[in-house]
Amino acid sequence: QVQLVESGGGLVQAGGSLRLSCAASGRTFTINAMGWFRQAPGKEREIVAAINWNGRNTHYAGSVKDRFTISRDNAKNTVYLQMNSLKPEDTAVYYCAVRNTVLVSDNPGDYAYWGQGTQVTVSS
Repeated sequence: QVQLVESGGGLVQAGGSLRLSCAASGRTFTINAMGWFRQAPGKEREIVAAINWNGRNTHYAGSVKDRFTISRDNAKNTVYLQMNSLKPEDTAVYYCAVRNTVLVSDNPGDYAYWGQGTQVTVSS
């Protein structure tokens, strides 16, 4: 059974940083694209960042580019999201997800496995 477990969320002041981790178990995802999404209350789930199997192809939402960095450690079956210069509008539940293919995508419907989410709250 595949499990994705996110950690690292919390409450931070604007301008601060957080690092999210997502550990996968149940199978290895060394050739699968992985992504981070977020969903704020009353809004649709949206892409934050995605990464291909070897980390050489990444994609970011325009709102987080140059502030967030996605990375992965295939030996640990883990994907990370380093979030710097956080803003109140970054407040949301953050989810990691895995595709059944090597290609990155910003469409939530393209992802087969999802974590339970971790809350990130940025105060002004």
